[in-house]
Amino acid sequence: MTTATAYPSAQPPGAVSVEELQRAWRAVQAGQFRRPHPKPAQTRTTASDPACASPPSPRVWVPAEPVLPVLGCAGSVGASTVALALASVATGTGGTARVVECCTATASGLAGASTAELGQHPSGWVQGTRGQILLERASDILVGPDNVPLPANSRHPVTLTVLDIGWELGQLLASSGWLGDQVLQARRLVAVTTATIPGLRRLEGALAMLQGIPVAAAVVGPRRRNWPRMVHHSMGALTRQLDRDGDLHQVPYDRDLANRGLDSAPLSTALLTAVGELLHAGDGAATTTGKPS
Repeated sequence: MTTATAYPSAQPPGAVSVEELQRAWRAVQAGQFRRPHPKPAQTRTTASDPACASPPSPRVWVPAEPVLPVLGCAGSVGASTVALALASVATGTGGTARVVECCTATASGLAGASTAELGQHPSGWVQGTRGQILLERASDILVGPDNVPLPANSRHPVTLTVLDIGWELGQLLASSGWLGDQVLQARRLVAVTTATIPGLRRLEGALAMLQGIPVAAAVVGPRRRNWPRMVHHSMGALTRQLDRDGDLHQVPYDRDLANRGLDSAPLSTALLTAVGELLHAGDGAATTTGKPS
């Protein structure tokens, strides 16, 4: 009788460590790594044939407007609420904005936020409006970030598109496609977390994976002076640096909103004021505009 020898595995097959993600991102910054888009099939054409011009990849998105990605450091931290509030503030000067909710249909936090439903767009997105904001959410079950369809072309000029990412950061960075590109190429990104020890730990982990990308953090909870001492002490080195740079923003916790979820009711003045300070703090740092992804 032989005995099988078990060799412990450092991580399950297909898993990607934080260190690997960081190395990949450093390679991106150094120009050593680019995800090539699939090449169109070769056909026999002549130089005068219009088909000689290679069509763009169907997974490339070239937005005409500024794009601001919003990432939840964990589930149910209020990322969709912050995304909607950012779009609401962006329309305060009379412009129009859009929120593209990139998660699978069954995880939608914006399903009840519209004041008018427009139905399903040919691009596959379910659209609705909320004042001057266009809301787009997935109509299908999406198994990963690679399956998120391209945002629909807007009929009217948009002041700002807010991407409500809706995926775990490690999974997103390990994926390919336009959504991961928008995060990697972002000139500014908003990370949302809670004023708790687990929340600040998740923020620190996200900042470690996003080094090289300007990040503003929205911390949902009580005022800083009311944080328990242990929560203050749980801030990591990257979070403290973010705080020193003025990019750690307090967002008030709305118990009523947390209980009922986003619906057609107006967002509170306190929430809009706090998110407005976050948005305008980045006026000097451009968001991603017109960059192919």
